[in-house]
Amino acid sequence: MNLTSIDHEGYRAALDAARAGAAEGGVPIGSSLADSRGVIAAGHNRRVQQADPTAHAEIDALRAAGRRADYRDTTLYTTLAPCDLCSGAIVQFKIPRVVIGEAENFPGELDWLRQRGIQVLVLDDPEATGLMERFIREQPALWHEDIAEEAPTRVEPRS
Repeated sequence: MNLTSIDHEGYRAALDAARAGAAEGGVPIGSSLADSRGVIAAGHNRRVQQADPTAHAEIDALRAAGRRADYRDTTLYTTLAPCDLCSGAIVQFKIPRVVIGEAENFPGELDWLRQRGIQVLVLDDPEATGLMERFIREQPALWHEDIAEEAPTRVEPRS
């Protein structure tokens, strides 16, 4: 996998944003948007902090980047595979390339993105994987809310 210096910078910005989200008590997912000159903006999941169901990391980074006439020269970096909402934004704005930290904890819509001509690279970053594993273990109800799935009910063993 050939990553450029901008890829390293873009992914580092996304990972820093994920750490910031975790420090705020939110879902530890970060994202950034970059072009050939460097990182344009970064953001993190703020669903908890803003009580906003659409405040996913990728959406936050796009909001921080502001209006653009064209996204065809950009790459979106994210620490976790994008969900339906964020994948839809990637396709809507014709972002041609997505670099993802990990897809173990959540598979996202990678095949759907690829079917629409988006270049998808998964880094299998152990730090991003660890951040999410810890969060899912410590905050299972919040995680299931974030991915719009019903949390499994816990059955207590009989004594």
